[in-house]
Amino acid sequence: MKKRSIRIVTLILILTIIGILTVIRLDLLKLSKQDVNVQSTEPVKITVRAQRIEPSYLADKIKISGTVIPNEEVLLTSEIAGKITDIYFKEGGAVRKGDLLVKINNEDMQAQLRKTIHQKKLAVQTEQRKRELFKTGIISQEEYDSTLTEANSLKADVDLIKAHINKTEIKAPFDGIVGLRYVSEGTYLSTGARIGELISITPVKIDFAVPGKYGNMIKNGATITFTVEGNDHRYNAEVYAVESKIDPQTRTLRLRAIYPNSKGEILPGAFAHIELTLREFKDAIQIPTEALIPELGKQKVYIYKNGKAESAYVKTGIRTEGKIQVLHGLQPGDILITSGIMKIGHGVSVELQEIH
Repeated sequence: MKKRSIRIVTLILILTIIGILTVIRLDLLKLSKQDVNVQSTEPVKITVRAQRIEPSYLADKIKISGTVIPNEEVLLTSEIAGKITDIYFKEGGAVRKGDLLVKINNEDMQAQLRKTIHQKKLAVQTEQRKRELFKTGIISQEEYDSTLTEANSLKADVDLIKAHINKTEIKAPFDGIVGLRYVSEGTYLSTGARIGELISITPVKIDFAVPGKYGNMIKNGATITFTVEGNDHRYNAEVYAVESKIDPQTRTLRLRAIYPNSKGEILPGAFAHIELTLREFKDAIQIPTEALIPELGKQKVYIYKNGKAESAYVKTGIRTEGKIQVLHGLQPGDILITSGIMKIGHGVSVELQEIH
């Protein structure tokens, strides 16, 4: 009897558990049917962010490097050899065009000049007397020509000696600053020996090169903006010269710009960071690069219309940091979807979280 009672109780428990599980299963089936009905009647909307298309200013710029060079630069040397008697410039000092910088001993030339001048004077007087004798027929043409040649030769000798004397005085060929000197008074100067360097830094020139493909886009008068090492100030210079051909080795085109440098704050030899504007657009349409979708050689975006995403194929132009220009395919006022673009497709219902 006892075993029979245990069996009955066990059977009742099993039946009870089965009944409970059956009820739970039926409830779950009802809930799933309700969800299916809700999904079938209410499509899921994807939440996205967007921005309204508005035209803005766009500049097509390139960044390149260049070098600051002097407006004028010359190595001071002597055309003749001799002993330096005087030095008239100070290292690092400014000089004017025509200022005497270095004088070389020319005493022997001065003596030779005085001697030749006397000889010339005598030869000229002799030529004048024989001219009169030749007119009266007392002397021959040959004798007179010989005297004339002697006088002209001495005149040329005087001019030659004066030219050599002028070379013993080294003068500034332009306004500028003389750098360090490499000679002293009393030094015997050889022909072509280095005395110092004269440069003009008001203005200075900016020497740089751009890829050859931009050659037709840059003309004289174009403005560049540049900075130099150790100075964050931005300077504006004007392009004044463009090389006549593209360098076949580097495929670049060399240009030069000029900056007044009236305060002398920029020194030649400095490395220049240059920004050059190639083109400007007053009403350009620009979009974030993440909103652009490449598709089989084309590019498209999604725009928001009447609660749905619609695809639009676009033609792009200039890329800048984080943005890209759209030439065709979008109009001012369009609402461009900028997030969730990998989850949506044409005609998908979307909900705007925010519009920039």
